[in-house]
Amino acid sequence: MKAASIALALLCYTTSLLAAEGEGKDKTLVAWVYLANLTQQGGSALTIQSGDRFDAIVFGERARARWMAGSNFFRRTQANQGGWPAETADEKTMVQIAIVYDGGEIRIYRNGEPYAAYKTKNIDLLSTDHQIAVFGLRHLGGGSSFGDVLAGEIEDARIYARALAQDQIAALKPNVKSKIDPLAWWDFEGDKVTDRAGRFGHSAMTGGVKLAGGRLVLNGKGYLVAARSEADANKAIRGRVPRAPGPPYVPETPAWPKDPPANWLTFHLAHPGPGNAYPGDPNCVFDYKGRYHLHYIYRNQTGFVFAHVSSDDLVRWKWHPTILAPPTTGHGMFSGTGFYTTDGKPAIIYHGQGSGRNWIQHPLDDQFNSWSEPEPVLPKTVDGKNPKMRHWDPDCWLNGKTYYALSGGGNPQLMKSADLKNWTYLGDVLHKDYPEKKLGVAKGEDISCANMFKIGDKWMLLCISHRLGCRYYLGDFKDEKYLPESHAMMSFGNNMFFAPESMLTRDGRRVMWAWLLKVPAAPTGVQCLPRELELPADGVLRIRPLRELASLRHGEKTWSDITVKDGAEYALEGPTGDAVELEATFASPLAKECGLHLLADDSGQGGIRIIAGADRKSLRVGTIEAPFQLKPGEDLTLRVFVDKNLVEVFVNDRQAAVFAHRHLRENPNIRLLAKGGDATVKSVKAWKMTTIYQQPTTVKASGQ
Repeated sequence: MKAASIALALLCYTTSLLAAEGEGKDKTLVAWVYLANLTQQGGSALTIQSGDRFDAIVFGERARARWMAGSNFFRRTQANQGGWPAETADEKTMVQIAIVYDGGEIRIYRNGEPYAAYKTKNIDLLSTDHQIAVFGLRHLGGGSSFGDVLAGEIEDARIYARALAQDQIAALKPNVKSKIDPLAWWDFEGDKVTDRAGRFGHSAMTGGVKLAGGRLVLNGKGYLVAARSEADANKAIRGRVPRAPGPPYVPETPAWPKDPPANWLTFHLAHPGPGNAYPGDPNCVFDYKGRYHLHYIYRNQTGFVFAHVSSDDLVRWKWHPTILAPPTTGHGMFSGTGFYTTDGKPAIIYHGQGSGRNWIQHPLDDQFNSWSEPEPVLPKTVDGKNPKMRHWDPDCWLNGKTYYALSGGGNPQLMKSADLKNWTYLGDVLHKDYPEKKLGVAKGEDISCANMFKIGDKWMLLCISHRLGCRYYLGDFKDEKYLPESHAMMSFGNNMFFAPESMLTRDGRRVMWAWLLKVPAAPTGVQCLPRELELPADGVLRIRPLRELASLRHGEKTWSDITVKDGAEYALEGPTGDAVELEATFASPLAKECGLHLLADDSGQGGIRIIAGADRKSLRVGTIEAPFQLKPGEDLTLRVFVDKNLVEVFVNDRQAAVFAHRHLRENPNIRLLAKGGDATVKSVKAWKMTTIYQQPTTVKASGQ
């Protein structure tokens, strides 16, 4: 969709989309089909589609040789089809298939006999002016645009704007007018495709599809589209990945409420609605022309979309209209990254949910409010063939003048390009000499939500394993493969710290975010505090809280030269409130264990403990343990951010951990603790933290 078309589509939002997800409209799809073979998968004998929503008579997609009711993202498709009868008709035998959409039920009939039935929530695809019928292709705009096309012949096809009964279906004869008037009817007689009912007055064919002998002949490559206007018919066959016309779409703009619920966070970016940010992966972050832009996934009534927020300080964010959504892209928005082109322009690469492909788009304005047509990433082998690979969470980066991109998952795949259009498949991302024993993680471990970038004198591959959470490799490239030298986790004890994304700021800092997957009693889509990553000459990764967070501080309180007795806790008076930052420095030599006890009740019960120490090889935060060991003679400095029930801890700039407490406390109840020796606390600083959801007025932020 070109920029002008997108702008036109965003002029107004119709209620038809809302109705589409409501009670639904009854209808019946009928086709008389000769299948070329019984091994084909995923093609359609008849599809009715508007935008990315469709219902279809599909063969063999989920279960081999079975007919099914195809639908967008399988929302109205029965998952378990193993008990349904397998098709047995040869290429010379005609089969009538009818699918009835009746209230909250779908019924499938083969040759007038019941085939399958189940309950579902049907939708309205007939009321909109923007609808098409498709033959051969399961639907426009998805992975089926690259395959999964029916091979065979269609004698007759019809759409009825009502739920036909079994006897009415059995009475239908191909090429014979029925007693009940159809909404649309194709008998494929003559040399021109004609809807005998007059609804779809325009059509277009691709890929060698033809009319012959009173039938539509489908070759497994091309498809036929019937539309209500010539413009819609042309749109449905135009471009590398044609898309179906749909109702006008006006993007919503998320907004933080003036009076949020008491459990909503104060200085963490989170999704306020509409919809649910699960997943809430941060994506496509840029520092561009004096403003920062970040996207994250959420799901609204159109499907999976990218929220867009921008900021001038990386702390306080403003929501923009949600532009990147199925109505404007033709697919759902799943994880990817942002990168810059060779001429310094921003671009994004991401997985098109439901499309089976990864895609690239370019913003068409400096505010990232309009976008180019999405272009699929379609690598070819050196001999021009399509590689066998999974198209999944992608990343793209420049190494010199060459673009490299990976497609994630288990054993991720690598490709390269000089122009972002023609991609050469390079095989596995990971080098054959991957040191599995040294790294302690299998070569086949899931690499999703990947982000590759140069840091210090190494290349970092920041990613997740879906089962383990966020992790990273440090290494280099050899023979156009990535050869890791070290591996470490960023999520501990669970996969809560998830789906990382990073960017390089104008002053040269590498800043990252991650979606916090399991935060109880909070809005969805909670992002961790921005972290600054640095890899100095000693090769040890530094992890620090974003320095701009200091602008939220106010009401500073300080303490110094405190002795905490062995086995005791020392309570600090203040600050009060449920949004606090702390910085505590324990002097060397340290007790075996020392740290903080926070969020307990007034009697000191419950809460979480943050513990490090002279004899420990880990940082404990609540119930999780993160690898960390002090150097001989090193002081211990804990920087702790308490936001309602969410606690983030940074220790000596070398480790960080996140923990979500089960209960909200109005007071952090700060206590210093020691065990296995007395502890000397050089200093403690504490600040209240201002909300990021409104600009400070009378409150002045202190410096760092």
